[in-house]
Amino acid sequence: MDRENGKHPAGGTPKKSRPKKPKKPSRLTRQQKLLIAVAVVLAIVLIAVVACQSLFVRPDLPDKNADADSGTQEEEIDWGEGTRPRSDGERKSQDYYTVLILGRDTGGGGNTDTMLLASYDVTNQKATVMSIPRDTMVNVSWDIKRINSVYNYYGGGDRGIQYLYKEIAQLVGFEPDYQVVVEWDAVGQIVDAMGGVWFDVPRNMNYDDPYQDLHIHQEKGYRLLTGDDAMQVLRYRHDNDMRYGYPDGDLGRIKTQQAFLTAMVDQLLQIKNVTKINQFIQVFQNNVETDLSFQNILWFAQQAILGGLSMENVEFVTMPNRTASCWSRTYHNYQSYVVPSADELLELVNTKLSPYTEVFTLSDLDIMSVNSDGSISSSTGHVEDSRAARPPVKPTTPSKPEEETPTVDENGNPIDPDTGLPVTPDGGTTDPGTGGTTDPGSGTTDPGTGTTPDGGTDPGTGGGTTDLTPEKEPPAPAPTGPPIRVRAQAGLRTAARLTQAEERPIRALETARPPAPEMEAAMLPQKRLRMTALSS
Repeated sequence: MDRENGKHPAGGTPKKSRPKKPKKPSRLTRQQKLLIAVAVVLAIVLIAVVACQSLFVRPDLPDKNADADSGTQEEEIDWGEGTRPRSDGERKSQDYYTVLILGRDTGGGGNTDTMLLASYDVTNQKATVMSIPRDTMVNVSWDIKRINSVYNYYGGGDRGIQYLYKEIAQLVGFEPDYQVVVEWDAVGQIVDAMGGVWFDVPRNMNYDDPYQDLHIHQEKGYRLLTGDDAMQVLRYRHDNDMRYGYPDGDLGRIKTQQAFLTAMVDQLLQIKNVTKINQFIQVFQNNVETDLSFQNILWFAQQAILGGLSMENVEFVTMPNRTASCWSRTYHNYQSYVVPSADELLELVNTKLSPYTEVFTLSDLDIMSVNSDGSISSSTGHVEDSRAARPPVKPTTPSKPEEETPTVDENGNPIDPDTGLPVTPDGGTTDPGTGGTTDPGSGTTDPGTGTTPDGGTDPGTGGGTTDLTPEKEPPAPAPTGPPIRVRAQAGLRTAARLTQAEERPIRALETARPPAPEMEAAMLPQKRLRMTALSS
């Protein structure tokens, strides 16, 4: 054999090839093979369906009465002597759900200033989300009756949430099916997971609070917001220079929050975000406390996307309201509140919020109001605070409402109540946030309460109008004797004695809205300082 070309030389003996083994006939016919392939495909589909069913779980409506009777709740809610909110009955549609959403701002001391009541008619693909202002007056037994005082009054945590749920349920006349407590930081994390949210920032925003490590600096205009940008926009209410901010204060902030959430949900429901579900799950696990499972929430999302829920069918509203002032027996001044507009709220509950077919009446809702004699009343006919149900006993010349009203230092400069620091006017007349003009000396709208200088309801009679703008006092004359050192950095004053001008800001802080526990601690050095000065 020729090794180079692998051929046998002429005359050689060729190698015998091995005979091929005959093929065994197939035991399966072509039809049988086709049936096996179909069965495999069906098995894969079945596995996928089962997986989807375990991922998207329709929530079962809770039986509130059964939970109360069986004692499964951590602490049974004391509904007081008023009417207990409705918790069962015939529903408007097969899948009609209500959810109470509470935004807890850990960066702001754990306050629950964001309260949303949402209804979602899955059958007809319609949703309504109502914002409840934090200064809403509710029917509680203590003196200061703002709804955002409930959480801290009951010590925060699960118990605080439970009683906040109770007050909102009594306000609207029915118990929401579920509750969701969201750390505000979760919103920013979701925005980052989405790759940002396009939003039209309504104004320039400039605010710094080093004590909460809160810094807000945003420019007006339409642009892509990061998670940090979004959180700044959601938290903003006014600049350090309080002449600039939302004219209607917290209600202005609510409008911006609603506009942002509308834009966020609209962009979140896009198909491209389905691939980011793992990131959303992580945010959910770290920042959300709820009696809904994550599979339940995915079911709602699935129904919204596949059911064709559009933002035209999602309505964001603010609880119909008006402002009122009520005398505080603790602080001996008028406190500003937001009270529901009874007929408008009742209409909203019956047509868009309540899941039940039965029509509510005003006596089913616990709506507070301030009477002309200064007493308060409830649409249920029962007031938890019996002393407030009677006309208040007050001095003949009561002080005007001072909540979040700008106070001044000895030089006439306004003091930011959030930081205690004097705000030096820049001398300009243009609002840097909107480009509009304002006269700093004429008494602009208080960004904290929305009270206009043109007049408002007389807090003493409930009728007529009176100018609620704080009167500007001339700067106090320079004190005689040794100079007084002022340590402005910490917002506290150290001195051997205090002048009348220096005393005013401290008194204003004491007579403003009831302090949260952390604010109470922050005020102690000022109180001790004043007592030392008065005794010297």
